[in-house]
Amino acid sequence: MLVKEIASFIETIAPVAYQESYDNAGLCIGNPDYKVNGILITLDVTEAVIDEAIRLGFNMIVSHHPLIFSGLKRITGKSETERCVQKAIKNDLAIYAAHTNLDSVHGGVNSKICEKLGLKNCRILSPAEGQLKKLVTFVPTANLDNVRNALFETGAGHIGNYDSCGFTTNGTGSFRDNEATNPYIGEKGKLHFEEETRFETIFPGHLQNRIISVLLKTHPYEEVAYDIYPLDNQNPQVGIGMVGELEKAVDETDFLRSIKNIFNCTVIKHTAFLHKKVKKVAVAGGSGSTLLRAAIAANADVFVSGDFKYHQFFEAENKIMIADIGHFESEQFTKELFYELLTKKFPKFAVRLSEVKTNPVNYLI
Repeated sequence: MLVKEIASFIETIAPVAYQESYDNAGLCIGNPDYKVNGILITLDVTEAVIDEAIRLGFNMIVSHHPLIFSGLKRITGKSETERCVQKAIKNDLAIYAAHTNLDSVHGGVNSKICEKLGLKNCRILSPAEGQLKKLVTFVPTANLDNVRNALFETGAGHIGNYDSCGFTTNGTGSFRDNEATNPYIGEKGKLHFEEETRFETIFPGHLQNRIISVLLKTHPYEEVAYDIYPLDNQNPQVGIGMVGELEKAVDETDFLRSIKNIFNCTVIKHTAFLHKKVKKVAVAGGSGSTLLRAAIAANADVFVSGDFKYHQFFEAENKIMIADIGHFESEQFTKELFYELLTKKFPKFAVRLSEVKTNPVNYLI
């Protein structure tokens, strides 16, 4: 396996285009054409993790948090990040991160949290906007199925839990070709009318180049007429956080105790009890305080996340209980998620979970 093949697979699940603007997901260090002899999975890249990979003889690290998050102006070894970069390059290590892009998809970080909590009927808490586009093209009716199916196979036509979504209307197209053409139908220099079907469908914006390429390849005309429209629609399959429901409503205290046990929390910071049953739960791995209003709007009883500041607890306003379990604690099962995805796709490939404790936060009990 090559580094770029591992990266390409991860990006079929969590496209880099879905990361937040401040993020730095993707291949951080290493040659895409490196031959991979083993993958070490971690939440954070530290010197100890890199040493572990070297000791194991593995030359690729897959992490949740990017090693290089903001720009480095020099690499002198004065910080741990700089020392990690030096050691990775010296030892031909490839380092890849899937961060907020993996937070933003069904089957990603927040889906894993929902799975651990036993939540059902899960959906994205804050769906992304402006990521969808619409393709409109005009195809000879006899060729419609071939073009339409090829576009669907490329990733067009997904709306929520439905696929192969499109719309057609029939009409008549006209064209006249000059002497430089080699027309599929019609005669050179003569005005031609052809029964055509207008076909329209939506697709994720990051697939635009592939969508156009497939359209041009499968469409019979030399010159293909098509339009692409940006859409402001929400994408229900992409966005930050998730919300779901417990099988049975439980007491608030029992719910917090179950979280403490599931996530092995030393402590849980929470707002006052609302003295009602917990049924609907919102979650966000890592720092989720910006999603509090979305959790309230979703009528969640509890919002499980991390990194809430003191004054942000006031913003719950007795409408929801905040359960701050910690940044690391909320994302710890991302390692398990990576492992499941990679070993299922590459069952005979060496993949291992790092044994290094990377959580920088400690508690005195």
